Amino acid sequence: LFMYQLLRGLQFCHKHNVLHRDLKPQNLLINDNGELKLADFGLARAYGIPVRQYSAEVVTLWYRPPDVLLGAKLYTTSIDIWSAGCIFAEMSNVGRPLFPGFDVEDQLQRIFK
Repeated sequence: LFMYQLLRGLQFCHKHNVLHRDLKPQNLLINDNGELKLADFGLARAYGIPVRQYSAEVVTLWYRPPDVLLGAKLYTTSIDIWSAGCIFAEMSNVGRPLFPGFDVEDQLQRIFK
């Protein structure tokens, strides 16, 4: 249910041309009713036409997609989808991060291993 709510929240953001850019478990709030809310939109940016270049220094390292780790500055909703996938894997793995890298190089090695 939490993953469904996370993806619905992302769908809402993306439908309104907003990239969260910092999805991680610490930025997901769950209330007593089991309702999940996306939080901390400090790195969020609008996207769309015209194509914009963004900073590569976004998303907490463990949840950052490979293209951004490699320096890509043109990205879309896929940046948030990668992070959501990492969160799903972590939820399925008793809270252990999928790729707990120490730095960018180590992170890339763990992803491509």
